[in-house]
Amino acid sequence: MKIFTARRWTVDVAIAILVTVLELCWAGAGSWGHAHRHMAAPGVIGYLLITAGGLSLLARRRFPVAVLAVTLATALWGEALQLSVQWPALLVAFFTAVLARKRAAAIASLILGYFISIWPPWRIGSAGHSAASALGLLAGLITLLSLAELNRAWQQRALAVRLGREEETRRRASEQRLAIARDLHDVVAHNISVINVQANTALHLMDRQPERAREALTAIHDVSRQALAELRSVLGVLRTDADGLSAPLAPSPGIGRLGELAAGTAGIGVLLVTDGTPRPVPAGVDVAAYRIVQEALTNSVRHSGGGSATVRLRYEADAVTIEVHDDGVAGAKTPAAGRGGGNGVAGMTERALALGGTLEAGPARGGGYRVMAWLPAADGNGAENRAGEENGAGEENGAGE
Repeated sequence: MKIFTARRWTVDVAIAILVTVLELCWAGAGSWGHAHRHMAAPGVIGYLLITAGGLSLLARRRFPVAVLAVTLATALWGEALQLSVQWPALLVAFFTAVLARKRAAAIASLILGYFISIWPPWRIGSAGHSAASALGLLAGLITLLSLAELNRAWQQRALAVRLGREEETRRRASEQRLAIARDLHDVVAHNISVINVQANTALHLMDRQPERAREALTAIHDVSRQALAELRSVLGVLRTDADGLSAPLAPSPGIGRLGELAAGTAGIGVLLVTDGTPRPVPAGVDVAAYRIVQEALTNSVRHSGGGSATVRLRYEADAVTIEVHDDGVAGAKTPAAGRGGGNGVAGMTERALALGGTLEAGPARGGGYRVMAWLPAADGNGAENRAGEENGAGEENGAGE
């Protein structure tokens, strides 16, 4: 802010000095009085008027109306003394007032300057007061006002574009933070749940069945290694290269890795069923499907009290449907998870809605708990598919993958 203020002050000083020197040089030109019979050589008062009008531009940003009044007064006074060399300062002050949205003062200065310049009106037609000069001055002032308004409109448009870009940058940063938060929750919640279940198993079987305890510890080692890799991938967006792009640190989570997810979920048996012909889906749908299944299995491990869960992936003509159904007791769900008050169900719902899909979570009729998500994944280039791809790009950038 201080740098910007110093730069602006430097520009104002340079403009004021340049205008003042220009007017003084113009007024002091030796041939001026001979070339223009109606213009007199400036005296002490003339030089003082020129200097006062030019140096008043130093305060033009802070006091645009006052500076406009000073330059108008000095210019009209100089005109009365037959010194027509003070219009550059007046022009700068006039444009400054228009840009500062002091349009009434700017228009008033034009009207006042015009009538004083042609006063008295009945002298129009005499020497130095011709009708042509009066009309020419009027046309010139109207043109000046039009140029000032066009300049103001252009600067306002440039400001609006800059503010719009800044707002878009803030919005993208907010969406990226939200994506990182969702991914962190999914990664941490799922893997910590698996590690907790395997650790309990190892503690109970360490003395009686050391081989099974060893298997549980091995699973903890594998899951923790996978969790670290995913965390590095999620947080990789914070480390950027010279081009501002984060390098992928781990394979991108997606539908193709649901088998690994099912096999690595400890505490319950997971059956993965696929209906329809598998096909590539938009990146956003691919990531969201994996994260929704991951969070649903995490809830099953932590809250269901059952021993198995079924993950059903159904490819439809224009969508992908995901169903995760466990055999636990619905009442075993925590109130937060059951009603969507926790971060898990809320995060799954946000992912689905962001892609234009839907998500339902609640007790199933035949028992257990069910999560059903519908995600649009059209083959064509429809609006839903484009929205999914754009959101997917945001998800991947937010995950640093």
